[in-house]
Amino acid sequence: MAPGAPTLLLLWLLWLPGCPPRAAGCPAACRCYSATVECGALRLRGVPPGIPPGTQTLFLQDNSIARLDPGVLAPLAALRRLYLHNNSLRALEPGAFRAQSRLLELALTGNRLRGLRVGAFAGLAQLRALYLAGNQLGQLLDFTFLHLPRLQELHLQDNSIELLEDQALAGLSSLALLDLSRNHLGTLSREALRPLASLQVLRLTENPWRCDCALHWLGAWIKEGGQRLLSSRDKKIVCAEPPRLALQSLLDVSGSSLICIPPSVHVEPLEVTANLGEDLRVACQASGYPQPLVTWRKVAQPRDGQPRAQAQAEGGAPRPGGPDTGSGMLFLSNITLAHAGKYECEASNAGGAARVPFQLLVNLSRPQPPQPAPPPPPPAGPVSHEPLQEAGSMAFRALGLATQTAVAAAIALLALTALLLAAMICRRRRKRKKAPGPPGEGALFVNDYSDGPCTFAQLEELRDERGHEMFVIDRSKPLFADVSTEAADGAGPGLPLQPPAAYEIHC
Repeated sequence: MAPGAPTLLLLWLLWLPGCPPRAAGCPAACRCYSATVECGALRLRGVPPGIPPGTQTLFLQDNSIARLDPGVLAPLAALRRLYLHNNSLRALEPGAFRAQSRLLELALTGNRLRGLRVGAFAGLAQLRALYLAGNQLGQLLDFTFLHLPRLQELHLQDNSIELLEDQALAGLSSLALLDLSRNHLGTLSREALRPLASLQVLRLTENPWRCDCALHWLGAWIKEGGQRLLSSRDKKIVCAEPPRLALQSLLDVSGSSLICIPPSVHVEPLEVTANLGEDLRVACQASGYPQPLVTWRKVAQPRDGQPRAQAQAEGGAPRPGGPDTGSGMLFLSNITLAHAGKYECEASNAGGAARVPFQLLVNLSRPQPPQPAPPPPPPAGPVSHEPLQEAGSMAFRALGLATQTAVAAAIALLALTALLLAAMICRRRRKRKKAPGPPGEGALFVNDYSDGPCTFAQLEELRDERGHEMFVIDRSKPLFADVSTEAADGAGPGLPLQPPAAYEIHC
């Protein structure tokens, strides 16, 4: 081969179609080098296709990936590190990482995860570090991390975790660091930390701790030997409630101040008879401190040997920071004969548990629908074409209590007003009868105009058979009465005698 031939051959190969100078099989817009693929901040909505199967480190951070489709990571069995932080993941399907048996580090920080299903991390037997900080997790259920036997770091800070079940951390025998700071934890059980045999760092700060009898063990544990797991900053576990202990450090509170009030339960009525096909709601009221968890369940009959069946319940979940009264609602829809039997309402908190039985009887006969009333006979007169109101639609009992009260008050006020008016009218009539009338009022005059006008001197007073007073004109009498002599003689000298005055009466 001539000198320089290898160089020419290499240049010719580089110019062949389908042989770009970048690494073969790298996804578009991504950067690939060695065993690393960088696809961060590309506004991706899913895992891009074309990732080399031998990739060991995959950067997919700062994108808009909302879900991991089943099997999308199956070809990447050689992955050691997977970075999916700052995306929009809302859920992890069980078995999503089943093919990543060699994965050592998984970053899911800053997503929108609200819950973790059991089996979400199945297959990650070699995982060492799991980052779940900055999500929206509200509770961790039992056996969530069961498939991570070699996990050493678990970061759960900056979530909204209110409940950590007793077996949520089961299987984490190699865990050395657990960060639960800046969550909504109000309590923590001793059983929850019992599986962590290798724990070296524990962070519990900035949680709204409820300092009651359920946290008595934590204060004693920290004072005895657990303080080696806490830094000086992590030891500041501050109480948020009860109010008398607010803002105090758990380590400064005496054990006698960490108290609980056992729950009490009330169900009324204790026995109900329901018809087939009906719906039923029964309330169970509970009180205590901390707020009790209220649950309903159906009690299995001894003869059938069936396990207890959970009845559908509403409410009853404890709400941290709420009042110390709880309620659970038993709701049964479309009741059948199978619903009949004994139920039990149970309320429990750190101070104990209380139960109340409830009996449901089912009436086998369905209620008969009301028979329609016969139509009224046709009226004899002209028929009105106005729409008729439904019978009973304006019944007084159909009104509300406030409306009924207002109507009754109005009726009473009208009746009182009518009585007052009647009394005033009667009183005025009585006054008119008692008051003396003007002269001549009520007298009956017999008019006689045959001989002209008459005077008082010609009137003669008479009474009829009913006692009515009347005056009769006597024409034989003079128009003016004669002045008696005695009156004339008795007049003193110099006093003129007044002439008689005539008053004409027009009768």
